[in-house]
Amino acid sequence: MADAVMNELRKYTTCDVSDALLKLNHPHGGFLSGLTLWSPRRQEGPTRMVGQAFTVRYVPKDEEPMAKQEGHYIDRVPPGHVLFVSGPPGVVNALYGGLMSRRAKALGAVGTVVDGRVRDLQEHRDLEYTVFARDISSVSPQEKLRVGEVNEPVTLQSPEQPNTVIYPGDYLIGDLNGVVCLPIELAEGALALMPSQVEADERIAEDLAKGKGFEQASKERRAGVRKASNL
Repeated sequence: MADAVMNELRKYTTCDVSDALLKLNHPHGGFLSGLTLWSPRRQEGPTRMVGQAFTVRYVPKDEEPMAKQEGHYIDRVPPGHVLFVSGPPGVVNALYGGLMSRRAKALGAVGTVVDGRVRDLQEHRDLEYTVFARDISSVSPQEKLRVGEVNEPVTLQSPEQPNTVIYPGDYLIGDLNGVVCLPIELAEGALALMPSQVEADERIAEDLAKGKGFEQASKERRAGVRKASNL
């Protein structure tokens, strides 16, 4: 089922997914604010990332330990997944580096999203491995942080979206517009809505190129777009 969903999602942009999620009344259309493309190029090119989330949460070193972590998280990333690495806000240390991308790529991961800083930028680019992040750094996490949880729900570190949670198995879609999280339970409904809305937008673009006004083109082409109420 997951493979079929991802095959369909690869046909669409993050904007298409967000439009569908808004129709399903999902907050912010699933958009995860502040996460932009750093590799293989900085906000440039045709990169499109689609995969299910495998989550990692860093915590301060002095925080009470949770479940003991067996081995290194990077050796547990399943093929076809997107690694989502989260850390506390306001930390200058990077959460993720080049060796992690090397191992992730070898295991078949399709990309990494860092809700924080990333380092070894040229290494990720040399690997042509997809990385989204908030910012960059030169310093490793060992100074102040440790892994607290692996493959558990993580909360987005964004003051604009304080209650946004990424769950393991959710679909993460990334491109030049940013990163969108499609909850696994909404995937079927979102995919049912996207074809007609994308077709309508394509027809509107053709109409505009021929000189038709936007209001008229939109009214005509979007009249038949599938609604959430019809699912």
